Amino acid sequence: MTSPASRPVPPAAANPLNLRGAVDLSSLKQRPAPPAGAGAGRPPAPGAAGTAPGEPGGGSTGTPLRVDVTEANFQELVDLSAQVPVVIALWASYSPGSAQLVDVLEQIVESYEGRLVLGAADIEAFPQLAQAFQVQAVPTAVALVKGQPVPLFQGGAEEQQVRSLFDELLKVAGANGVTGRIGAGGPGAAEPEAPPLPPLHQKAFDAIEAGDYAGAAAAYRQALTEMPADAEAKAGLAQVELMGRLQALSAAETDALRGRAAQEPDSLEAQLAVADLDIAGGHVEDGLGRIVTFIGRNFGPERETARVRLLELFDVVGTSDDRVAKARQNLARVLF
Repeated sequence: MTSPASRPVPPAAANPLNLRGAVDLSSLKQRPAPPAGAGAGRPPAPGAAGTAPGEPGGGSTGTPLRVDVTEANFQELVDLSAQVPVVIALWASYSPGSAQLVDVLEQIVESYEGRLVLGAADIEAFPQLAQAFQVQAVPTAVALVKGQPVPLFQGGAEEQQVRSLFDELLKVAGANGVTGRIGAGGPGAAEPEAPPLPPLHQKAFDAIEAGDYAGAAAAYRQALTEMPADAEAKAGLAQVELMGRLQALSAAETDALRGRAAQEPDSLEAQLAVADLDIAGGHVEDGLGRIVTFIGRNFGPERETARVRLLELFDVVGTSDDRVAKARQNLARVLF
């Protein structure tokens, strides 16, 4: 197995289309529980007696938001991902950085106060999982949202990078109706029921659940007609419009679009399409910068069309995001 990458791969988590499942996990579902004693040699749950120093969880008091992944409980985590995103950290004893990364992820997941759950998976004890996720090196982090895998990163990662990935993961999860929170008692604990969504917002979420992005957009537009200052409806509209634009694209078409954009820097259609792909793939700075560059090179109606799309993508990323603030500054420079 190759050595871990030196920096994280940009997240596919930002791409709602990844929830359609590029990785087949069906072989891991509904597996029978291992016979008694089959788990010998695996590290116990975090904080359990006998956890060896250097193994994830060693010396920890444990957390209910951290679960050690086994063949017996994997399906439960898949099911749980319909309520909250489940971050799977794949580690191995032969990888020096694995234990440290799992411990860091555990602390970060705790800070999200139940909006995420961490599953630590020893690929030596559960090799089928590494095969299913097509793991090339450890440590590797993958998320599950509604039972579908979303690649996060491979190798080490700084805390701020991880937090940025998790923030984007939660945005995508929310756009797909995964908005739960685990109570203080852990994954099985009851949580106070969230207040109901406004009717049009609920209609939009129901449409997203059904894959009807046009219907979700119509509901959000109606909400904005009734209340133009509805920031959540505005952001939701921008997100589902992006999802709708990407919904019908195949892998071959995305490759062709990127080639065309490289060859035709002044093609509005190509630059906007690739900016969508960049944002959806987690390359936020690249996507926003691509449109800013186009605006700086072009004038007339196409420039205004690009500016409007850029503002919509600001809403997708989040107007408080530092990368949006930087893109706003760059936009002001090219406009004025």
